[in-house]
Amino acid sequence: MSLRFTVLSSGSTGNAIVVANDEAKVLIDAGLSAKRVEHLMAEQEVAASELSAIFITHEHSDHVKGLGALARKYKLPVYANQATWEELDRCVGALEAEQRRILETGKVAEIHSLSVQSFGISHDAAEPVGYCFYDGDEKLGLATDLGYMSDKVRDQLRDCDALILEANHDIELLRMGRYPWNIKRRILSDSGHLSNDAAGEALYTLLSQRLRRVYLAHLSRDHNMQELARMTVSGVLEQYGVRCGDNGPRLMDTFYDRPTQWDWLREA
Repeated sequence: MSLRFTVLSSGSTGNAIVVANDEAKVLIDAGLSAKRVEHLMAEQEVAASELSAIFITHEHSDHVKGLGALARKYKLPVYANQATWEELDRCVGALEAEQRRILETGKVAEIHSLSVQSFGISHDAAEPVGYCFYDGDEKLGLATDLGYMSDKVRDQLRDCDALILEANHDIELLRMGRYPWNIKRRILSDSGHLSNDAAGEALYTLLSQRLRRVYLAHLSRDHNMQELARMTVSGVLEQYGVRCGDNGPRLMDTFYDRPTQWDWLREA
């Protein structure tokens, strides 16, 4: 088995992830310029021409900024649900009919031997989704832009080998920050973003013998820091007797300006 991934960029300035196995490479979101996405992929020795498809979580610009240019340049199929497509049509420009692939929420797309399962999440977009990726019995979960961890999302994310999970903000830093109150209220709402504390509580419910690494993603540059996110999430787990890297998974950083190293899910 060979499921692997690299988080090219994560945060409010742009999001993109490559997931691959021996037969397919897919891009999840393209929230930076097409040129920047190509550059970040090249750093990880991936050419855009090697991609099999692009999957979209939702239509916000930090997830689709470079989508139109990339898809047109490389004639890539793009997967999204119908409600998201209705928003994409207004913001990414024209795509050929054969590039438009509708993957309704809850359904699975098969890209050679890579299976991609979508599931609904809570966020202030048309119909946002997370994804789980499977190669045989290997499983990677992705859930960012997540207002809260519902029972349905939790069920989808059980028994992952690795997980990319939102830890967007520290609640007190956000409350004291410069954003107007209506923006703060949106971020804190059930259709906003997962805080560090909420990420820790959510992660505790997802612990299993299989889960080895958790990437804390979509951190706010204004209201969070990597060390603070790690400290808060690990602190929540320690309250339940779980120590990260000991009897719990390792917590891993993501970055807004550079990719993470390739993570091979079953590699020691």
